[in-house]
Amino acid sequence: MQKLFIDYTPENEIVLDGERARHIAKSLRMKVGDMLCVTDGGGTDFGCQIDEITKETVRLKVCYKQAVKSEPSCAVTVYQGVPKGSKLEDVIQKCTELGAVRFVPTLTKRCVSRPDEKSAKKKSERYRKIALEAAQQSGRGTVPEVSEMMSLKQALSADKSEVKIVFYEGGGERLTDIIKKDTESVSIYIGPEGGFEKDEVEEIVKSGAVCATLGARILRTQTAPVAALTAIMLLTGNLE
Repeated sequence: MQKLFIDYTPENEIVLDGERARHIAKSLRMKVGDMLCVTDGGGTDFGCQIDEITKETVRLKVCYKQAVKSEPSCAVTVYQGVPKGSKLEDVIQKCTELGAVRFVPTLTKRCVSRPDEKSAKKKSERYRKIALEAAQQSGRGTVPEVSEMMSLKQALSADKSEVKIVFYEGGGERLTDIIKKDTESVSIYIGPEGGFEKDEVEEIVKSGAVCATLGARILRTQTAPVAALTAIMLLTGNLE
């Protein structure tokens, strides 16, 4: 069922306008009588039936509500070394679908892409839109947070996860020895193209992280977070 997010808790009806109304009527070609799911982002899904479609609005009747069942039990934050081009967009899209709850674009020594404040703000808006669209497409109960770009030092200072993992091509512990079924929160640190400098890995480990491996192959910066998140979701029972 198609899912949309709203920023309030509805009662008996919902009126959508603007881009969301056009998306339902024109892009999805939905009609009066069709059902869709609306979520308030706070843990509740609302099953709705389309009552009316006009040029400007779509009116929905709330038929039932239920607790969101699609959110993972383990909250994963992705600290991604800022890559070139559109690679971060791919990371946000795929990792949102897999269940990540937060993305932190992180500037490290080998980051080639270093946008100025104006460009970074524009990119952040784009990233948040991608997270929203991916959350709707995949039936998530919440839209992942996309933080402003920050330095590695700032990222480490802000990280409050139960388990912290830095993935490094130099090797490390196996995920099966780190992640348990009842692990509730994890942060993963992924380097940009070229990976982390050795002293950065040492700094991350010093902050309480465990150095881990994703196998004998060296993965691209946009592949590593998807592989790591998939493995974490499997080990915590969120792919069953």
